[in-house]
Amino acid sequence: MEIEQSKKKQEPRVVDEKWVYDSSLDHRGRIPLRNSTGAWKASFFIIAIEFSERLSYFGIATSLIIYLTKVLHQDLKTAAKSVNYWSGVTTMMPLVGGFLADAYLGRFTAVLASSVIYLLGLLLLTMSRVIPSLKPCNTGETCAEARDVHVIVFFVAIYLISVGTGGHKPSLESFGADQFDDDHPQERKNKMSFFNWWNLGLCCGLLLGVTVIVYIQDHVSWAAGYIALTAVMSFTVLVFCIGRPFYRFRKPTGSPLTPLLQVLAAAFAKRNLTSPSEPDQLYEVFRSDKTQGRPLFHTEKLKFLDKAAIIENRQTSAEKQNPWRLSTVTKVEEMKLIINMIPIWLTTLPFGICVAQAATFFIKQGTTLDRKITDEFTIPPASIYALAAIGMIFSVTVYDRALVPFLRRITKNERGINILQRIGIGMVFSVITMVVAALVEKKRLNLVRENPIEGSLSMSVFWLAPQFLIIGIGDGFTLVGLQEYFYDQVPDSMRSLGIALYLSVIGVANFLSSLLITVVDRLTEKGGKSWFGKDLNSSRLDYFYWLLAGITGVNLVVYAFVASRYSYKNVKKTTLAVSDCYETIA
Repeated sequence: MEIEQSKKKQEPRVVDEKWVYDSSLDHRGRIPLRNSTGAWKASFFIIAIEFSERLSYFGIATSLIIYLTKVLHQDLKTAAKSVNYWSGVTTMMPLVGGFLADAYLGRFTAVLASSVIYLLGLLLLTMSRVIPSLKPCNTGETCAEARDVHVIVFFVAIYLISVGTGGHKPSLESFGADQFDDDHPQERKNKMSFFNWWNLGLCCGLLLGVTVIVYIQDHVSWAAGYIALTAVMSFTVLVFCIGRPFYRFRKPTGSPLTPLLQVLAAAFAKRNLTSPSEPDQLYEVFRSDKTQGRPLFHTEKLKFLDKAAIIENRQTSAEKQNPWRLSTVTKVEEMKLIINMIPIWLTTLPFGICVAQAATFFIKQGTTLDRKITDEFTIPPASIYALAAIGMIFSVTVYDRALVPFLRRITKNERGINILQRIGIGMVFSVITMVVAALVEKKRLNLVRENPIEGSLSMSVFWLAPQFLIIGIGDGFTLVGLQEYFYDQVPDSMRSLGIALYLSVIGVANFLSSLLITVVDRLTEKGGKSWFGKDLNSSRLDYFYWLLAGITGVNLVVYAFVASRYSYKNVKKTTLAVSDCYETIA
């Protein structure tokens, strides 16, 4: 094999146990000491601020459809679209934030700047419930229609939070993963666990957000809930800053998109040239340091891009030639990585559409069911979402503590199973979720038809527990797998953008969910009666869930085919101890 031959030619060096030579710097701009910087000692500060950000996000997101329907008096269809649009923007903005972090700001600065914007959004949200002139009603807590000034301030506030999330999410997670050295065997294994523990912290924030915060909003006041979120976020931003001496930093390297465009331009300009028979004849630069990213092995796929690395003029030093006419093999391979990721990105969108239902229709279903635990205590509708967090915590913990060690012994793979296999397992759970959701909704509608006056209030809200738990377990496989996949498989200079690409799966899926609702609504309305009525009792969500189950089931087959043909990133190692060359899924 070409890759194996290339490996034999390399001269490995021993891992340095004192210093970290991965292009990172400490807070004073020096090469970091391994024992006093990075790894878990730095990561816990970073996970703390992620906890508070997810607490705030889910404290707002899970009760958003309730706020829109009860306070702003939007109908169900409009409210679901509003939630999907906001969720879509929130998860698409990281593409901008990730680019700025990688290219110009650096990840630490991007996290701080976005945290300030996030806090401004939370403060404005609090003001919309505290300042009398900004409240939804002139007098009292309820009114027939919310005042325009409140609607404007409310939407400005939640979209400020979207912008803050845009810089926060991709920068913070990639900054956390940057604390682990890929060339150190133990730190590399710890990085694999980092994504699991990161999501554990995320789920703890989610769990408290949809229970404690939602309970405060429901039983005390919306203002009290928003004040609590603002206070916690402010405190953890301070904690994040205190951890600065322990962090490993990476300097921004300029636009990561420019080298990719240069590869396309060079390949097109030399499209009529004949590719050399041996890849050794292509242009490559071997560096002793890793300031420009790690070198990659040549692969046989997408060979037309190899022409970008053909040296036309051998009389002139290659280093002096126009970069828009000549690229290194590594840059060509990085372009191939991005192209190879497109089918994976596309085939994960149906999973994201399923996830979108949990924050909209699943929660709205809870408002129509019996939520009483005792005569004095009623579960807030959004709190049922806590079961998804519990499912994810269970899934991530079992996977990291039990499955990975067990599978490592069987497969001899450092990860236990490959990343795409992990993602595929979660997709199976998404299909099961939609089937269960359809059956539960069918039962609920039968009760409504049998007793139109009482409706489905005789049915316990815990009938929704299976669909929330199953989608949570699926998230523990697919969402965590997507985070690791997009961070690991993108070029080294694009790791914040890599996390943004993972988030864009959820963002685009939210927009597609809204589009699907609109299309299905219009088509079924032409057939006589829309599947989406003014309320749940006049809707046929069970049909919609069956449709999603069919779409995700067919997509799962397509995904399995795409994943079986995927080639993982192959890095030329500079150390003895670590293997970065992944097996292709069989």
